[in-house]
Amino acid sequence: MRAAVLASGRGSNLQAILDACSKDGLPIEIVGVGSDQPGTVALKRALVAGIPTRVFQLSDYPHRQAQEEDMLIWMRENRVELLLLAGYMKVLGPRFIRQANFPVMNIHPSLLPAFAGLHAQRQALEYGVKVSGCTVHLVDEGLDSGPIILQEAVPVLAGDTEESLAQRILEVEHRLYPEAIRRLVLGKVERTGRRVQILQQEVI
Repeated sequence: MRAAVLASGRGSNLQAILDACSKDGLPIEIVGVGSDQPGTVALKRALVAGIPTRVFQLSDYPHRQAQEEDMLIWMRENRVELLLLAGYMKVLGPRFIRQANFPVMNIHPSLLPAFAGLHAQRQALEYGVKVSGCTVHLVDEGLDSGPIILQEAVPVLAGDTEESLAQRILEVEHRLYPEAIRRLVLGKVERTGRRVQILQQEVI
């Protein structure tokens, strides 16, 4: 399946996906990596892997809708069948989601629907939860509100800081996101409304 990735920062989840492609036979071809921020580490990771990149800096467009339309054109030109958000720090607009003719996936560092949006680990610590984690979900028109594919819990330890909790969650993200992608691409994800059923997966 031909996939594009959008990332805004260091691209560690992008690297985990690239590694899963090369080492674990993840059945996707990443045909392009885009970012709204020039010079990001994510773009450098893509170039090292020989993947074409594009920058969609908002200041280069008259408004956000024009930026997102250009992104859609880029994806159509590359015959994208799956869009993966990997630390993309902007919410895609409703028009983009409606016009995309492919699944859009995201990973978020909390057990959604708890602590959506920015600084999820900080929110979790301030709230005083004992368990946090991460969620892979399909993207809809809301904020981190799409149907959930996979989740995994990460305990919150005494003395955790935002940084230490984020790092432990990130380690799980790097494993969970490729697994969710694999299951979707292999047709093991069945959606009925908001409910997602993971069909039994044969050992490969």
